[in-house]
This record gives sequence, C-alpha cells and structure tokens, in this order.
Amino acid sequence: MSDTNANPLFAPRTSIEQVEEGNELAPKFDANGLIPVVTTDFDSGELLMHGYMNAEALAKTIETGEAHYYSRSRQAIWHKGATSGLVQEVAEMRIDDDQDAVWLRVKVAGSGASCHVGYRSCFYRSVPTGSASGPLTLHFEETEKTFDPVEVYGDAPNPTKL
Repeated sequence: MSDTNANPLFAPRTSIEQVEEGNELAPKFDANGLIPVVTTDFDSGELLMHGYMNAEALAKTIETGEAHYYSRSRQAIWHKGATSGLVQEVAEMRIDDDQDAVWLRVKVAGSGASCHVGYRSCFYRSVPTGSASGPLTLHFEETEKTFDPVEVYGDAPNPTKL
C-alpha cells in the first residue's frame, strides 16, 4: 500500500485538534491502508455506492476530479467508469470529523448508473426488518437495469465477486 506520509497532499496527523478542527487534510487509513468512501448523486442525494480508497486512489481523485477507488478483491486502483463510460465527476468531496471516512457527491456520465450489475445504485435491494426467521428474502427497489452489463463488460464473470 502507498505510504501516506510520502504524499504531499496529506498532512501528518499531529493532534486531535488538528484532525478535528484544523484545515489540513490528514486522512486516517486503516491497518490495510484503506479509507471507506460513500458516494451519492450530487443532484438527488441518492446513495450510489460504498467503496474504499488507498492513499493513491484518494490522491488521484483529488488531482483529476474523477472518482478512483481501490478494489480489495483485485488489489488494484480503478478509475470508476474507465470501462463503462459511467465516469463519476466529483462535484464535492468531504471528509468526516476524524478524517477516517470520505463522502463523494458525484455527477455520473452517461445513463447515471454506478453499479456494475446495471442498476443505477449499488443499493438496489432492501432487507426486511422486524423478522428473525430466515433466510431472509430481499426486496428489489430498482426493477429495471439502466444498462446491460454484458454489453458493457462482456460476458466474463466479475472478478470482484465471490
């Protein structure tokens, strides 16, 4: 993983005051060198996806204004939309009070979808609550795909799953 101290965009973490009340970007990456990211649609506020960034992906996102994530399963950085054309243009980037989580507000090119399965949002199913018997049956909140993933990615299985 990238050495966060080697990146000139990030300040070293020196105190709680600096991290919580200061104006320096001093992100805290976990033991695997990652920071969680939630991504929402800039106009609607809809939650599109959750992912992770390492220091390099965070820096690339800042430098390019387009979302870059770190794939834990592929162990590689990916530029969101590089294959599909559904690039996420960052309209606003926020970091939380502890600087250990990122929130991207994005405008998505093309059909506006962000899910590799073809739905607009990666959160296209809901989980029933108030029931303790299982296995639970998920409810599809989105019933139509925005794009055909086979047309976009081919028929190869997604390497990020299972």
